[in-house]
Amino acid sequence: MKKNQVRYQKLQVNDLNVFYREAGPMDGPVVLLLHGYPTSSHMYRNLIPILAEKYHVFAPDLIGFGNSDAPHYKSFDYTFDNLTKYVQGFIDQLGLERFAVQVFDYGAPVGFRLAVANPEKITGIITQNGNAYVEGLSDGWNPIQKYWADPSEQNRNNLRVLSTAESTHWQYFTGVSDKSLVAPESYLLDQFFLDRSENEEIQLDLFKDYASNVTLYPTFHQYFRDSQVPLLAVWGDKDPFFLPAGAEAFRKDLPNAIVKLYDTGHFALETHVDEIGEAILKFLDTLPR
Repeated sequence: MKKNQVRYQKLQVNDLNVFYREAGPMDGPVVLLLHGYPTSSHMYRNLIPILAEKYHVFAPDLIGFGNSDAPHYKSFDYTFDNLTKYVQGFIDQLGLERFAVQVFDYGAPVGFRLAVANPEKITGIITQNGNAYVEGLSDGWNPIQKYWADPSEQNRNNLRVLSTAESTHWQYFTGVSDKSLVAPESYLLDQFFLDRSENEEIQLDLFKDYASNVTLYPTFHQYFRDSQVPLLAVWGDKDPFFLPAGAEAFRKDLPNAIVKLYDTGHFALETHVDEIGEAILKFLDTLPR
């Protein structure tokens, strides 16, 4: 396999198939890329070739997302603990012993759970709008927080708008000054998966369980303090969900954290992949092998 040629594969983890993208030299240092809502490993399509020049890159789709299996919400427990269980199985089956992890949005609570459970495996963390501090939660979370406090059917139904094409479009374009840089296949593919039968219920279950991530923030902070893991935050500073204060907050527990803000929105890689890719490569080059 050419080092920056991407392979598209599936791996059976427990009882489900996990789709993943793989690229880079087989003997290169490993980087694990974890996507967020409502996207998939497709969000890393432009970053992977940049990293694969030197690094062995793996980018799985979380269960319920992209091309991984998406069992019915009544037969599968859609929680962040359970999503993490399948990523843990993925890294175990592949025998990934040491790796840097890049997290975004939903990928952050999954990646931070992995780091807490496997501190000896993590060489460094790149967080691209992947939050771990209450300071980073914008007012955009208010309707979801209302559902946490009162998981009524009405509050659940009020969140269905977040799975509409209009909402997905809004997530991609809010805070973006040059909208011509956002590839239409990005939000159209996300919406294709969101529109699958019963997928909206999966997302509503995960909205509800996101409260568990906030509960775990102190655990994540303790891991940061204990490990002093190298961390790079690359953040779209006009993200309507995760505020720049969330990026700066990593320095409370990791004084040596590198924080870089970019003039863009939630999906910063759509508009700033070259700049962010350069910053990530520079960071990865400093990590222990």
